[in-house]
Amino acid sequence: MAKQSRDAEFTAYVASRAGWLRKVAYLLSSDWHRADDLVQESITKLYTNWARAARAENLDGYARTVLVNTFLAEQRSSWRRRTRTSAQTPDGVTAGTDLDVSMDLRQALAALPPKQRATVVLRYYCDLSVEQTAEAMGCSSGNVKSQSSRALGALRVSAALRVAGGFEG
Repeated sequence: MAKQSRDAEFTAYVASRAGWLRKVAYLLSSDWHRADDLVQESITKLYTNWARAARAENLDGYARTVLVNTFLAEQRSSWRRRTRTSAQTPDGVTAGTDLDVSMDLRQALAALPPKQRATVVLRYYCDLSVEQTAEAMGCSSGNVKSQSSRALGALRVSAALRVAGGFEG
């Protein structure tokens, strides 16, 4: 009976937060298919450790940390280095002002190294503090600050090149 209750609690949590996890995973990976894989792997890890996760003070933070750690671990694996994803946009995408801006941002975000990308997503999309981001990434606050600074600098350069017409994306 306790396992059924645990499973129902887990299922309810995942059903309510899967869309949010998928958006965060997409911002990290820049690929919807890969985002789905990251979410699936993270949900599996979350289920395995549900007893601990359910006791966490901030369950969303716990799930987000699992997702980011899964992404960063994948980046370090040799499988990821051998696999290439397509940089082409899907055929059904039409051009528009808002779409162009969001695609430019996604391309610039995708060009960042994994830790810088994770830092930007956690700090500016998930709206975490420096300390919360450091905790989620398992590093120091100083590391988060330097990763954020480098990432924002790279994004500014990318934007400046785009405005100057020197960026062919």
